[in-house]
Amino acid sequence: MYTDGASRGNPGPGGYGVVLLSGPFRKELSDGFLLTTNNRMELLAVIVGLEALKNEGTDVTIYSDSKYVVDAVEKKWIYGWQKKGFTGKKNPDLWRRFLKVYAKHKVQFVWVKGHNNITENERADRLAVEASQKPNLKQDKGYLAEPSDQALL
Repeated sequence: MYTDGASRGNPGPGGYGVVLLSGPFRKELSDGFLLTTNNRMELLAVIVGLEALKNEGTDVTIYSDSKYVVDAVEKKWIYGWQKKGFTGKKNPDLWRRFLKVYAKHKVQFVWVKGHNNITENERADRLAVEASQKPNLKQDKGYLAEPSDQALL
């Protein structure tokens, strides 16, 4: 699975892209939001990709160019955040959603450098950017509900 997120401005319009591959099968997923952040879209891409898997216990390798997501999981920071109720952390709604679906599968993360001519990562990025540019984008209700830097807007 290759995932990517993009936002035009941070915060700004954003989108995620996912490329799922299994043997000869391929599925692409994407969606866009009116006001969000790049980190939210990177994390949402992973969540949506995992939620799309039909069988629990699936071995999954996720290729992501997001240090935010990969390091949080691989370095186990997320478990400390969880123990503290995500107090002071951004995107608690998405991290909680991630933990639920992550527990259902055998997941390995591989960090890849973005924009480095990795075909499927580039495709996920294009899906994310295209999704962020569609008309009539949805509201990212989790972002809007989060106490954040919105007072600065």
